Amino acid sequence: MSLALTDLLRHPVVQAPMAGGVAVPQLAAAVSEAGGLGFLAAGYKTADGMYQEIKQLRGLTGFPFGVNVFMPQPETADPAAVGVYAHQLAGEAPWYSTELGDPDCGRDDGYDAKLAVLLDNPVPVVSFHFGVPSRDVLDALRRAGTFTLATATTPDEARAVQEAGADAVIAQGIEAGGHQGTHRDDPEADGAGFGLLSLISQVREAVDIPVVAAGAIMHGSQIAAVLAAGASAAQLGTAFLATHESGAHALHKQALTNPLYARTELTRAFSGRPARALVNRFLREHGPYAPAAYPDVHHLTAPLRKAAAAAGDPQGMALWAGQGHRMARELPAGQLVEVLAAELTATRNALSAGGAR
Repeated sequence: MSLALTDLLRHPVVQAPMAGGVAVPQLAAAVSEAGGLGFLAAGYKTADGMYQEIKQLRGLTGFPFGVNVFMPQPETADPAAVGVYAHQLAGEAPWYSTELGDPDCGRDDGYDAKLAVLLDNPVPVVSFHFGVPSRDVLDALRRAGTFTLATATTPDEARAVQEAGADAVIAQGIEAGGHQGTHRDDPEADGAGFGLLSLISQVREAVDIPVVAAGAIMHGSQIAAVLAAGASAAQLGTAFLATHESGAHALHKQALTNPLYARTELTRAFSGRPARALVNRFLREHGPYAPAAYPDVHHLTAPLRKAAAAAGDPQGMALWAGQGHRMARELPAGQLVEVLAAELTATRNALSAGGAR
């Protein structure tokens, strides 16, 4: 592990920055206090909303933490296709006593304003999703004392992360829950991603910067596996989604281990970008027809998802989850970090004992 990355955590455990109200300050603080690296999600928040959460988190812990930022999205969506999808979703609105959202609510997620806040009030770590910033941005963050990462789903994307000047790359396997962090949304590549262990090996050959592994990691033995494959740390999302401090809706937490939700699937149904979720009614009925249109579809379906949660109907919610969701443990987040660290140590000891025979 690089010295800079080592200084950020006692255990090689990074809490994924799950947007949509899951990665709240209480969760990030608990993870950082336990020796991992907690993260806030700036996605779908205003710059001021992000700043207020940073202030709250700083009041909860003095340990390092991170903030994740979404990259602005290009104008690639076909308005006609979005209109067709809106027509298909029209029946959902009266069912949940709400209206469809406005698909033209903006594409940059307040990127420039958030960067301004993060440069004026530097945080220990900033990561980026859906692409990689310019070298100027990454250099400015480095001068401010911030360690930077960006997600990559292919070796070529990892090279782009290194060439832009990021300090480390997050290698995200196709098993991961939530949105795939692809740099370019290519519908022809849907479902063609790399499995995590294969991706780590290829990314390690492609770049010299540290690699953080992400994708359905739920147990300390899996952390041992990705470290053995060449990663410096593991990023876990679904594992922390079920914890006490997580801001996830109670129905979302319960669904992770509910036998009714037998599998996950990559879908564009909720946002217009490939994202892994538990298969429910909304995904089954609308997933096959959702266009490649992010964040247009996200804005369109947001009121439906919010209304479904308020109505207590998980069949209309975006139940983001990785392939390891059945292994979720309902624990305090700090305790989960300690359990993961103990499992990692036990796995390493068992492997060492086996090799000594």
